Amino acid sequence: MKTISIRAAAVAVPVLAATLFLGAPSTPQAAMTPQQASADTVLPGYWQYTTSAVGVSDTETKCVRPSEINRFFGGLSTRRWQCTYPVRQVGNGNARFEGTCTDKKGRRVNVRLNGTYQQESFSFRGGAQLARGTPFLPASITARRLAAQCPAGAEYF
Repeated sequence: MKTISIRAAAVAVPVLAATLFLGAPSTPQAAMTPQQASADTVLPGYWQYTTSAVGVSDTETKCVRPSEINRFFGGLSTRRWQCTYPVRQVGNGNARFEGTCTDKKGRRVNVRLNGTYQQESFSFRGGAQLARGTPFLPASITARRLAAQCPAGAEYF
C-alpha cells in the first residue's frame, strides 16, 4: 500500500505543481507595481510555492518575468505534463479550474483545483484523479510572492 501511495504522489505532485499558477486572468500583463495593478491581477516577481499531495510536500522558488506571467499563471505545463483547463473561472479573488494533464507517454490525469488569490499570494485545494472512476487524491497548493525583483542566480520559469 505504501508503494501505491508513493507512486501516486510521484504522479500527483508534478501534476498539481503544473496547475499551481492558475490564479490570474489569462491576459498578458506588463510589469506592474502593486499600486499600478488592479486587485484582480497576480504580479510577476520571485515566488515561493508549496505543493502537497498524499502526504508528500515540495517547496520551490521561481522567478517569473512580466513576459512569462500569462504562460505561468494561465495554464502552466511542465517539462513532464501538458495541461489544459476547459473549466476556468477566475475573478474577484476566486478561482476554479478543472482539466487534464497528459505526460509524454500519454498518461492522463484529471485535475480539479479551487481557492482564492490576491496580487501576492494564493491558496488552492483540490486533487488529482489518477485513473477514471477512482477518487481524487486530496492536495493543496499555496504560494506567495517573496519579492518584486529576483535575486541574483534565481531560477527562472
